[in-house]
Amino acid sequence: MAEWAAKRFWKAAEAVPVEGGFAVQLDGRPVKTPAKAPLLLPTEALAWAVAAEWEAQGERIDPLSMPFTRSANSALDRVAPQQAEVAEIVAAYGETDLICYRAAEPRELAALQAEAWNPLIDWARDVLDAPLIATEGLMHVPQPATSVEALRARVVGQDAFALTALHDLTALSGSLVIGLAVQAGQAAPEALWDLSRVDENWQIAQWGDDEEAAEVAARKRGDFLHAAEVYRLSRPVG
Repeated sequence: MAEWAAKRFWKAAEAVPVEGGFAVQLDGRPVKTPAKAPLLLPTEALAWAVAAEWEAQGERIDPLSMPFTRSANSALDRVAPQQAEVAEIVAAYGETDLICYRAAEPRELAALQAEAWNPLIDWARDVLDAPLIATEGLMHVPQPATSVEALRARVVGQDAFALTALHDLTALSGSLVIGLAVQAGQAAPEALWDLSRVDENWQIAQWGDDEEAAEVAARKRGDFLHAAEVYRLSRPVG
């Protein structure tokens, strides 16, 4: 049965409108999630991205080549049933956001962090109504309760697809502010990813890179950009 299930059994994949959103159908049969729930996508654009992955499969199904399908499955099977809990996990990053913790030495690194992260601090204050305290060192510094709550309010209430994307954007970058900046279109996702890598890029400039670390960094960058695209495609047009 496992061998049969791994083989392609359809001729054509397409996105079709259904009640409540869009489905992906294989020769007219709807795709379901691993938990056997209907694979219901919120937008036609995201549905076609998923359908394109199914259409691109060869003789055997390769789940690793289907990131949009995996993200949709995660949103529906894992995030939606425990949406409140996931939202609290994501919101908690606002209490220890990457951009708030700065190096005291070397001064070159401290200057690079300030150049990259101070505009994000300003944006959080002016747009998110969340003034944040930047500090030197790694010792935890409590953020203002009103700021933590303002950031939390931006997370709680997001739909399962937006929250799935935000979870990955935040966890990969270490910054809820950066994740929210991606959602807001504050800058290109590629640029915001680079802002999350100030420390790592400085280390590479000083000591060079190694192949294994470069592969990990490239994979994380790809995952971050994918999460940004999932969010973009999951938003209704207009």
